[in-house]
Amino acid sequence: MSIRHIGGGLLALLLGVSAACSSNQSPDQIRENTAKATETLKRDTKAVAEGVKEGLTRDKDGDRAKAAIDINKASKSDLSSLPGITSEKADRIIAERPYAATHQLVSRNVLSAGEYSRVQDRVVVTR
Repeated sequence: MSIRHIGGGLLALLLGVSAACSSNQSPDQIRENTAKATETLKRDTKAVAEGVKEGLTRDKDGDRAKAAIDINKASKSDLSSLPGITSEKADRIIAERPYAATHQLVSRNVLSAGEYSRVQDRVVVTR
């Protein structure tokens, strides 16, 4: 779904409302048509927002969105797949488990603030 689709949906809504107002439809029919057009626009807007969110979570190479890695449960291999995380850093992350929040990687001096900034959108904590 693109911005062009949103614009098209908005245009359809406006045309529907204006056509309804200029036709011989009853107020109930006008409300029903407007509600249908609004629902379509809401659905399309939601799809676009989800697409934007997915696009923002893609890695820089344009690969499909990567799943978040739980730092309390991830294997060494999974942790090493994160940007800038070496095998030694993965071992350190595992050794410091459990975590209550992802930012504890920094507060416990497991990762530097710069290292954390590269992975913060790719890691989660569950208990």
